[in-house]
Amino acid sequence: MLRLYDHRTGRAEPLPDGPGLRVQILDGGGRRVLVVADLLRRVAQRAGKRVRVATTSALPGDCSDYNVAPFEVLDAPLPNADVHISGGSGADGLTLTVPPETGEWASADPLAVRLAMLEVPYREPLHLSGETVARAADRLDRWRSAVAEWANAPGRPMSREHAAEAEAALADDLGSPGALAVLDRLAYDADVPPGAKLETFIHLDMLLAVGLVAAIGSA
Repeated sequence: MLRLYDHRTGRAEPLPDGPGLRVQILDGGGRRVLVVADLLRRVAQRAGKRVRVATTSALPGDCSDYNVAPFEVLDAPLPNADVHISGGSGADGLTLTVPPETGEWASADPLAVRLAMLEVPYREPLHLSGETVARAADRLDRWRSAVAEWANAPGRPMSREHAAEAEAALADDLGSPGALAVLDRLAYDADVPPGAKLETFIHLDMLLAVGLVAAIGSA
């Protein structure tokens, strides 16, 4: 069950019942707000919900390089939105407050920047220094190289244990750092066949969207 932190109660609360989820992005914030909105959309869709995400302002540039699919742009906010996502301003209902990213990263790989954003809980401040993004890029390169190597191994079913652990972390207030830690452990788990690692990484990258298969076939 997907739960999100509710500032009104001071704890993570289950999403409203029903097959649909309406998400309104409020004015303000940078690309981090959009990455969080995209992550929420992916996690909620994995949970079987039909998700509608809308904004009333122009997005800060083309975000497709960050694997953020377009959102609806409306003249007025969604009526009765289930969740609001804000870079600072509040709303009456459930609001995810995402401190805007700071720093300079214009020349960095956008997916390494996305990973650096996911490495920090969305409610905490985030400064994207050159060192921070370089560490994320190195982590991403190691994963991509491993995935490319596993792609040559015999096919095996994914590790449902690792997938369930990562999905549970994401369902608990979008706990992306915990999900990323699962990938780190899985990559070095000698008891899991390479083919199973490959399928698990692919399965989880549908949520994390950091391009883990980018190096397959590049050797």
